[in-house]
Amino acid sequence: MKTKPLLEVRNLKTHFFTYNGVAKAVDDVSFDIAPGEMVGIVGESGSGKSVTARSVMRIIPSPPGKIVGGSIAFDGRALLELSDKQMQDVRGNQISMIFQEPMTALNPVYTVGYQLREVILKHQDKSKAQAFELAEEMLRLVGIASPDQRIKEYPFQMSGGMRQRVIIAMALACRPKLILADEPTTALDVTIQAQILKLIRELSDELGTAMLLITHDLGVSAETVDRVLVMYAGQVVEEASTDDLFGNPLHPYTEGLMTSMPSLASDLTKDSGRLIEIPGVVPNLTNLPGNCYFYARCPKRTDHCLEQIPELKSLDNGRKVRCILYE
Repeated sequence: MKTKPLLEVRNLKTHFFTYNGVAKAVDDVSFDIAPGEMVGIVGESGSGKSVTARSVMRIIPSPPGKIVGGSIAFDGRALLELSDKQMQDVRGNQISMIFQEPMTALNPVYTVGYQLREVILKHQDKSKAQAFELAEEMLRLVGIASPDQRIKEYPFQMSGGMRQRVIIAMALACRPKLILADEPTTALDVTIQAQILKLIRELSDELGTAMLLITHDLGVSAETVDRVLVMYAGQVVEEASTDDLFGNPLHPYTEGLMTSMPSLASDLTKDSGRLIEIPGVVPNLTNLPGNCYFYARCPKRTDHCLEQIPELKSLDNGRKVRCILYE
């Protein structure tokens, strides 16, 4: 029997109304996340990854941003129909977010213990003493040594890796059903990055928490998630299990991302010694073409690609791809 999705996003459209026109940051995006599942979203900067996650949390800055279409159902509740107060009860309690820059996500004038305690008091029926005790337990859970001392420190007294662990502790404090992790390891060095990713995966497995991991790093997705969504210019262009995607990418954009990854084996061209890159740039979101958005950069383009914007097609093996080659 198929498990009912925890999160169901259908035909989501989030636009930004600017002086230069309407930027379609998220353009008709649909996907599901099952309970306990780890799903990744990959793509270049400006592809709509973070806006998708922020739309789920309903923290799009307005103006200029606005969710103009679609639906978001979480655990049977229509999030777009909730009042602001009802949504505040969901954020941090049932859905948490790990932001990419821990120094800006944490308030510099309060201790980490105070900030953790406030999250717990907001959503759980506990006294201040109980909340402080749980905050210390959460710091221990995410691998921070001497949590009884660290809980009294300010963010600036901690390293980047330790601050990121505090952010993860805050996200997990209320045992949410879903975590949205927006580039959680971007500002960290490689060693700390590996530790944080391992920690996220272990805690997700232990607590049964589902996760949407946003990253521009394909290697991070390969090591961490069960399924991957590839986004380009606000659209999902491919969806597949991690093994299928990395074993046999179908969309030309996905293939381009794969070949642009540094490798000791074959990613450097023999002639120039330069990394293989995807030519061109992402189209202007305020002036998108009336055909395939990837057409101008696609090595496999044909005249048929100019006729329409391709739909996201479901294939026989459960994969999805937005390309005329598979229609």
